[in-house]
Amino acid sequence: MAPYPSSSVQAARHALAERLRELRLDAGMSGRDMARETGWQPSKVSRVETGRTAPSDDDIKVWCRACNADGHAADLIAANRTAESMYVQWRRLQRSGLRRLQESRVPLYERTKTFRVYSSTVVPGLLQTPEYATALLSSVTRFHGTPDDVSDAVAARVARSEIIRRGEHTFAVLVEESVLRHVIGGADTMAGQLGHLLAVMALPSVSLGVIPAGVPREMWTLETFNVFDEDRVHVELLTAAVTVTEPGEVAQYAAAFAAMAQLAVHGPAARALLTGAIDALG
Repeated sequence: MAPYPSSSVQAARHALAERLRELRLDAGMSGRDMARETGWQPSKVSRVETGRTAPSDDDIKVWCRACNADGHAADLIAANRTAESMYVQWRRLQRSGLRRLQESRVPLYERTKTFRVYSSTVVPGLLQTPEYATALLSSVTRFHGTPDDVSDAVAARVARSEIIRRGEHTFAVLVEESVLRHVIGGADTMAGQLGHLLAVMALPSVSLGVIPAGVPREMWTLETFNVFDEDRVHVELLTAAVTVTEPGEVAQYAAAFAAMAQLAVHGPAARALLTGAIDALG
């Protein structure tokens, strides 16, 4: 299994590891020589060179010093930080609270013209009601053990969501039917959320598709992801957020979204699935 969940991250890590290996070879050193010069175990040298272990800034400085290549350290540290920024644990993102995380994405949302959102887990944030968002973010806070600023985070999320009603943006949203059936925050909260989805479907900027349960499919269920224009993709994992910017990989997510859209129903058929989910709440 690859040590990083995105090929962009993996490629960046391996590119850095290869540059470190080349410095060692250019210095005429063996792996054991490097271990001796750095005071590391040979196994650590091997892990760094193969990309299995991400080096720290200090590790890179020590490596460059051992190779008499201190002038390369700054560039290598910058490359290392770029790779690190692609894959960031939620605990790190949320350590100052959820409100700042919501607000940090506003500039990206403002400059994005075309949003493509696929969710297999929950109603996407841009379409959440305050009550649904409160229940969901409270659960996130408890699970990840992050600071409890849920009320402020919900206010920031709702404010950010106003973008669907203003500006020159379009939103293509796909959800698995199971998202409509997962009861978040209780029956009343869920009924309100589903009713809100029925309302936002009428907005000219929003296209909401639902992939029916049981539909024959060649495209398997994926992790939740957001495509921002043709520039970047945010992928949501249980423990981390992955940012994809490599054009080829962004194109793969766009292609996956297009394949998912072929499975989805829109308009009256989607509304029927939403009303059916509401009726099932009793």
